[in-house]
Amino acid sequence: MTTESQQVADNLADVVAKISEYEQAFARPQGAVKLLAVSKTKPVSALQAAYDTGQRLFGENYVQEMVEKCQTLEQLSDIEWHFIGPIQSNKTRQIAEHADWVHTIDREKIARRLSEQRPSHLGNLNVCIQINISGEESKAGIAFSELDDMVELINSLPGLTLRGLMAIPAPCSDQQAQQKVYAPLQQAFLELKEGDNMIDTLSIGMSGDMPAAIASGSTMIRIGTAIFGARDYASR
Repeated sequence: MTTESQQVADNLADVVAKISEYEQAFARPQGAVKLLAVSKTKPVSALQAAYDTGQRLFGENYVQEMVEKCQTLEQLSDIEWHFIGPIQSNKTRQIAEHADWVHTIDREKIARRLSEQRPSHLGNLNVCIQINISGEESKAGIAFSELDDMVELINSLPGLTLRGLMAIPAPCSDQQAQQKVYAPLQQAFLELKEGDNMIDTLSIGMSGDMPAAIASGSTMIRIGTAIFGARDYASR
């Protein structure tokens, strides 16, 4: 095993242990929270190292990078590719043809294009609606007041399966404050889940707010640097 592979394996083990620790601390069932390894800007060798350790869910922010990794690692057919970045309308076809999940639906135009461009032989594309829970103008995501209409739209579109909600809150270091921000999102998720048995995903939480997110019902934590090390944007 190379030094890189060993480091990734050790880091993954640490993150998985922390998730398990927080599940227990906040009375969540063991295994309730999935780990999405955010692999943007990282080389294929790092993804291979994570895969060899047992990781199967990978998150990418950049369309071309995701496509290239999908093609390079196509022999690893059980990898689940999650697109978690902002979506440009001229990139939807590539996303529809390569991703298994999209976490960042926040516009009708994008939802319709993904629906139209999803190849039927791939099955439905799993999607989450992104909510702007902190009200930041610089952040993507819809307002809570728009959620019902977006849910109705996605449920009417072929080729898409609505799985849940996603959010990226404003940075905050206080756990109680983080949980307060997450509270309305958690409530919206639970209400959505009551009416649709396909709803099972609350994609919240990163390295800086993992405890608060797990306490707030997260089912999928997005972790990058703690697994793969610092991002190398120059390599893109």
